[in-house]
Amino acid sequence: MARRLIDPLIVGRVVGEVVDIFTPSVKMNVTYNSNKHVCNGHELMPAVIAAKPRIEVGGDDMRDAYTLIMTDPDAPSPSDPYLREHLHWIVTNIPGTTDVSFGKEIVSYEGPRPVIGIHRYVFILFKQRGRQAVRAQESRDHFNTRRFAEENGLGLPVAAVYFNAQRETAARRR
Repeated sequence: MARRLIDPLIVGRVVGEVVDIFTPSVKMNVTYNSNKHVCNGHELMPAVIAAKPRIEVGGDDMRDAYTLIMTDPDAPSPSDPYLREHLHWIVTNIPGTTDVSFGKEIVSYEGPRPVIGIHRYVFILFKQRGRQAVRAQESRDHFNTRRFAEENGLGLPVAAVYFNAQRETAARRR
């Protein structure tokens, strides 16, 4: 079952460009506007993703703590991602079996605003060793998920999902 879950992350180059290969072990549901469920590789319109989503974290125990990261590995454009990765959000100390509203937001949500091309927006969930202080870098640009996980002792992800978005033109809004 885990193999089937990770395949879209490999095809979408999330595994490789953002994280190393891992085995998903915790369920994570990401929903925008109470009805737009995020599925790997699906496209969402910028108007739908402006406000922060509801993210439910599975797990077995409320005493477990998780860190959520949202990044854009395609900033400022997929053909020249020289700002890779752009950090959109970090929430830490999320209790298992709850949602991100129970965690501590250390980098506020920044809604995606792709300008050029189709961007991938990736949600990555890490299990913490316990409740801990997780530190983020100063800038949102040039964020590195692997380095962040290493510096904060988070190990490999336990869940990840991504969606695609591109600039909404007047013709696409009709």
